[in-house]
Amino acid sequence: MNFVAIAIPFFLLLVGLELLANWWRKTNYYSTNDAINSLHLGVLSQLTGLAKKAVQFSVYAWIFPYISLFELNSQSVWVWIAGFVVYDFCYYLYHRCSHEINGLWASHVVHHQSEEYNLTTALRQTSGGIVNFVFYIPLAILGFEPIIFIAVGSLNLVYQFWVHTRHIDKMPAWFEFVFVTPSNHRVHHGQNPVYLDKNHGGVFILWDRFLGTYQKELDEEPVIYGVTVPLASWNPIWANFEVYLGLLQDSVRTKKWSDKFRVWYKKTGWRPDDVSEKYPGPKFDPYKQVKFDVANSITTKTYILYQHIVTLCLSLVILYQAPKVDNSFNIVSMIVIGFGLFTLGKLQQNTKWSHQLETLKIALWGSFIVLSPYQFEWPLEISMLYGLSSLIWLAGSYRSKSNNINIKKIIPGN
Repeated sequence: MNFVAIAIPFFLLLVGLELLANWWRKTNYYSTNDAINSLHLGVLSQLTGLAKKAVQFSVYAWIFPYISLFELNSQSVWVWIAGFVVYDFCYYLYHRCSHEINGLWASHVVHHQSEEYNLTTALRQTSGGIVNFVFYIPLAILGFEPIIFIAVGSLNLVYQFWVHTRHIDKMPAWFEFVFVTPSNHRVHHGQNPVYLDKNHGGVFILWDRFLGTYQKELDEEPVIYGVTVPLASWNPIWANFEVYLGLLQDSVRTKKWSDKFRVWYKKTGWRPDDVSEKYPGPKFDPYKQVKFDVANSITTKTYILYQHIVTLCLSLVILYQAPKVDNSFNIVSMIVIGFGLFTLGKLQQNTKWSHQLETLKIALWGSFIVLSPYQFEWPLEISMLYGLSSLIWLAGSYRSKSNNINIKKIIPGN
């Protein structure tokens, strides 16, 4: 059972409650563009996850009878508890490697690109990362059945949602010592030198304490969120491919054949000498970080929010109905939604042709709503209403568009 899909409405409810707390406390922990971009990356991750999880489950189920050393009773509560703990240790190993190996970081970086830290950051997940499956093979060797692997994996991810908040300071000392908490995980998202590559646990912080990767959140060192090479984009497609393309570029440019392969598995940030000398990368000081944002008119912001809500609704229908629909159409659905997320990201940045691309998306989505084979019947009137309202708002946003980039200096601790 995949508990993540079931939990999505509750995630969105908690995001809404955190927004209210943000308004009530005047904490300014949210940026509209950043939050929407994180949610869009979460949508894209869940849609691509339909295929990834099916493949991973199939492979796990296929190899399980051949490599399992023990026969564990899946009816036992203790077996499930043990599976949950073992899974989290495997997650720790995978998560730590994702911060220490170039090729794995290329996938995981998506989760760390946000320069804010709130519950939408938790939903900001990668659409890549198929090789992470190998880190969980020990569960099959120990005899944990496929259903346990899927269930405890999704529970692990659900737990990690609530720790992405700044509204909870510290938990009781015993809880902070054993479990991953908001304070522990804020450290993990920091780009301060003292916080880099620390606190990799998913549920239990004990692995970090035992294996030397634990770092306490320091009062005198407010966390500066984001990555040392900023994304500076609201394009969710680019967010997933940026680091991969950089590694590929380095692999092509280097003249040494061994370095063409080493670039993928060497420590994060490693580059061939000849490439780094000829094409030096940008240098960033986290203490002088600026937050990327783009100023938009009220009309454009309203339109983006409307399209965001439509995107969430369509995506939830696809996720919940996917098992009952032909896989080929699920792939089409993923492409259609992905294109819509791409155009909306372009609109958030007011880039050239963004309004024309968004117009094309409206036509594509209107047709998709009518032609989709999902159990919900979409009347033609819904498609027409969506298209007409979208075009009206889009026209209004075009007339009032602004291309001014609004750079906001970071205030440590805010």
